[in-house]
Amino acid sequence: MPAADLVLRGTILTVDEKLPTAEALAVSGGRIVAVGARSDVDTWIGPDTEVHDIDGCVLPGLVEAHGHPLMEAIVLSDRMVDIRPVTLPDADLVVAAITAEVGIRGAEGAYLNGWDPLLQNGLPEPTLDWLDRIAPDSPLVIVHNSGHKAFFNSAAARRFNLTRDTPDPKGARYGRDADGDLDGTAEETAAVFSLLAGVINPADYPAMLHAELRRLNQVGLTTCSEMAFDPVFRPVVDQLRGDLTVRLRVYEISNAQMHTDATPDNGDDLFRQVGIKIWVDGSPWIGNIDLSFPYLDTDATRTIGVAPGSCGHANYTREQLTEIVHAYFPNGWPMACHVQGDAGVDTILDVYEDALRRWPREDHRLRLEHVGAIRDDQLRRAHDLGVTCSLFVDQIHYWGDIIVDGLFGAEHGNRWMPCGSAVATGMRISLHNDPPVTPEEPLRNIAVAATRTAPSGRVIGPEQRISVEQAIRAQTLDAAYQLFADDVIGSLEVGKYADMVVLSADPRTVPPEDIADLDVRSTFLAGRKVYSQGY
Repeated sequence: MPAADLVLRGTILTVDEKLPTAEALAVSGGRIVAVGARSDVDTWIGPDTEVHDIDGCVLPGLVEAHGHPLMEAIVLSDRMVDIRPVTLPDADLVVAAITAEVGIRGAEGAYLNGWDPLLQNGLPEPTLDWLDRIAPDSPLVIVHNSGHKAFFNSAAARRFNLTRDTPDPKGARYGRDADGDLDGTAEETAAVFSLLAGVINPADYPAMLHAELRRLNQVGLTTCSEMAFDPVFRPVVDQLRGDLTVRLRVYEISNAQMHTDATPDNGDDLFRQVGIKIWVDGSPWIGNIDLSFPYLDTDATRTIGVAPGSCGHANYTREQLTEIVHAYFPNGWPMACHVQGDAGVDTILDVYEDALRRWPREDHRLRLEHVGAIRDDQLRRAHDLGVTCSLFVDQIHYWGDIIVDGLFGAEHGNRWMPCGSAVATGMRISLHNDPPVTPEEPLRNIAVAATRTAPSGRVIGPEQRISVEQAIRAQTLDAAYQLFADDVIGSLEVGKYADMVVLSADPRTVPPEDIADLDVRSTFLAGRKVYSQGY
């Protein structure tokens, strides 16, 4: 028997139903070659084997099923200012940061991300007049924390050649005043992303991406999806492929041409394009999700500009979604669809069901993303169709009280992000952070899914809690399943890559609310340590 390169001994949480907990595992050539009893694994130890006794717990590397690392690399770089509530909770600090950045950048233009009037109480209304007074001569762009809206001044409009005659992109819009002139707002991906074009020097991007990968490794992530992949990034990623410390699974943005030059499942185990990303609606925090029930009429909804009685709206019609899905799905592409409102869920399930009837596929893994307001009957229908959901459960940690008291009321707010109902159907769900909307914090996702604790300390919809074990699966093996990667990662089994995270304690044995505070001691990609603060 050849000797292993690495042996870890201690509590091994495998997420393998055949052997949920083991005493040791061995790694050779980046793959797991043995997992089980310590006495059995010790037979793999040779004179050159690196052996470590773990005081804590080893888990499969954590998986972000709905991330945006290629964009977050820019947003969290020194070219943009982070004004998210997790960084600047106070409105006065936000305004001061905007003013300071305008002064520092001058004609280069100031770009900031994270504006959130629901969490940063007292923010001024970002009117065009207000933006122009802060930056009368230089571009100023402020991206809403949701990523679904941005505010820009007149100088930015001139830089990006936006005028009253500029047509709205498909599924997006530029706000206009009563006279038809631009009012300094942009909503949805095609309009918001265009305001960031040319923000960075391409030569600076590799360093930005390396910094992003380090952030992911520090929280135990070894695989991350990119859910708004633009093919313009492909040459850069190809150039850096040998230096990647996180496996990337990407969903290309559907485009107006409804065409991609890529082919399904192109790439390798380190970087692979696995699907196409589409949208039904927007963000609950700006009032444009497609609901069957109205937003409340409260200070919170008035702050974000929701008209009394509004049920939000979709950004794409059923006919448009049908056209997009029918362009990609017959060519073998899996689809992942952003949808928050329950009315929007009905629409996309109709479109998915029609596509599956026309072009049956046994293993399609069609996805619904976020699904805050999804109903139990819709979850059952999705499961029956083979559709799986990725839930943004961390919203409860940040916006839980506002969801119930300010936006939707107890009836709908208490079951927001209904993980319990989802797993009850037998569906394989994932948990995600949608970064940079919330920080990458997969351990907090597990804690929130198990406790559903809001900022005030109250529990939001206790019946929607899931067990710690179920939440761990949703952040490892089942997330890998959604990314068509469960054959090589997601659990610690012989033959799979040795993607692992070492935690300071076994998350199954600590109070669920404490899981978020466990330390990530080491992260391994294919048996190679990519982050460490000690075993």
